Amino acid sequence: MKAPGVIRVENLTVCHERRPAVHHLSGQFAPGSLTAIVGPNGAGKTTLLRALAGLHKPQEGRIRAADRVALLPQASSLDRSFPIACLDAVMLGLWRQTGAFRAVAPAGRAQAEAALEAVGLRGFQRRPVGSLSAGQFQRVLFARLLVQDAPVILLDEPFNALDARTAAEMLALVKAWHGEGRTVVAVLHDMELVQRDFPETLLLARDPIGWGPTAEVLTAANRLRARQMAEGWAEDAADCDLASTTMDRAA
Repeated sequence: MKAPGVIRVENLTVCHERRPAVHHLSGQFAPGSLTAIVGPNGAGKTTLLRALAGLHKPQEGRIRAADRVALLPQASSLDRSFPIACLDAVMLGLWRQTGAFRAVAPAGRAQAEAALEAVGLRGFQRRPVGSLSAGQFQRVLFARLLVQDAPVILLDEPFNALDARTAAEMLALVKAWHGEGRTVVAVLHDMELVQRDFPETLLLARDPIGWGPTAEVLTAANRLRARQMAEGWAEDAADCDLASTTMDRAA
């Protein structure tokens, strides 16, 4: 792993399906920090995470991000009907080393097998992902993150639809990444989990409500303000206009 990554955003505005999703966000995810992104449904949390990963172009503003970012998307957004085995799914995390067309070297295969074992899926190498339970598939996604070995890890609802045991084990892995000095950012809905285990929080209601130490951000007043802003969102908001954008990648 390289030195821990920092992500800075400057006056960031991001749209989703030509509707405003995140407005005028400025701040930074400090190197080695563990941050939750929370807010009402439709607050722009997933759109922001995809923008941080370089998968969603900002409408305006600037993102300065590490050159190696690993993203765990929402499992519900992934098509598991494609016939791919667990080991092959994990080895997709090695694409930076192998490229699009080269075969994975024996060392990479061993790394992927070790990652499956680390998430409790020893012996699942040949199992098709379509045959897995929700919890088992989420473990495969975590194993793919392990082999990516990125300094910045972005997680979109990583504990959704998981039983208590699997959620606890995956949370332990997240804490281990944080303990190694990686920068971890997670979109979450479980406020009790956030308040207990995430030192930093960004509260969004399309506009930023608060960003900093969790106890200072998740006040009753801030959470009420976020709910009130969500209730006032207009379904007929104007489309986003094209504007100049900048995204920089720097380790």
